[in-house]
Amino acid sequence: MTHTPSITGIEDGLFRTQGADVDIAFRVRGSGPAVVLLHGTSANHAVWEPVGDELAHSATVIALDQRGHGRSDKPRMGYTAPDFADDVVAVLDALGIESAMVAGHSLGGRNAWVAAAQHPERVTGAVVVDYTPYVEASVLNALDVRVADGFRDFADTTEIAEYLRARYSAILPGAVHRRAQWGYEQNSDGRWVARADKNAMRLLIEGFRTPWDAEFRSVPTRMTHLRGAKSRIVSDDAWQKARADRAADRWVVVDEADHYIPEEHPLLVAAEIAHALGI
Repeated sequence: MTHTPSITGIEDGLFRTQGADVDIAFRVRGSGPAVVLLHGTSANHAVWEPVGDELAHSATVIALDQRGHGRSDKPRMGYTAPDFADDVVAVLDALGIESAMVAGHSLGGRNAWVAAAQHPERVTGAVVVDYTPYVEASVLNALDVRVADGFRDFADTTEIAEYLRARYSAILPGAVHRRAQWGYEQNSDGRWVARADKNAMRLLIEGFRTPWDAEFRSVPTRMTHLRGAKSRIVSDDAWQKARADRAADRWVVVDEADHYIPEEHPLLVAAEIAHALGI
C-alpha cells in the first residue's frame, strides 16, 4: 500500500476502509486508548459486542471483520498471518490512530501476536484468546472439516439460530443471535448463506500450519493469554509449550469455558483487556 486509505460509512453503522490493498469493514466506538478486536475463523466483528460494550466507556474499540469475512473484501489469495496483521495497520492508518493494543480470539489471537511482532511501533501489546503456535496438526485437520461443514444454506434466520445453538452449545443466547444476524445474508434464490468466504476459510486454515512461533517469542511487550479449560483447540500440551516460551506473560485458564471464551464469558475477557490496557 502506497497511500493512506480513507474510510466510508456503510450499512448497519459500520465503516470500511477505501483505497487499502484489501478493504476492511469495522465498527468503532468509545474514546481513550485504542484496542483492535479480531474474531476467529468464520466469525465476524459482532462476536465482540458485549466485550466492546464494557470497554467503550474508557477505550476506543475497533472491531474488525477480518479479510474473507463479513463485509470486508474476500480476495482469492492472501490469507497468511502477515496479511491479516497488515490489515490492522491499514485500519489504524485510515482512522489516524498511531498505536493500539490488539486482542484476538483463535485466528484473531494468532494475528494479534504476529501484528505485535511485525509492527511493534504500531501495536502496543496483544491479548491472545485460546490459540498458541503449538496447536496440533490433528486439531487443524478436524477444524478444516468442521468449518467446511458450516457452509450450507438455510430457509430463514430461525433455522440458522437452531443450527448455531447446536454447533456452539456453550455460547450465550445473545451470541447466537449476533452470529445469526451478522454472519449470514440472502442469496439470489432467497436462501440464507454465510458471509464468510469458503475459499478464504480453507486458505487461512492451511495458514495455521505455519506456527509463527518465532514471532510469538519475539513480541517485545508482555502479552496476556486466555485458554478455556474445556478447549478443543488448545490442548494442555500446546498451552504448556507456549508458556515455556514466554514465562513472564500473563496466563489465565478460564474454568467452564471451551474455545469460544469471548461469547461465553465476555465480562471476564473485557476485564483482561482492560487490565492489559491499564484502564
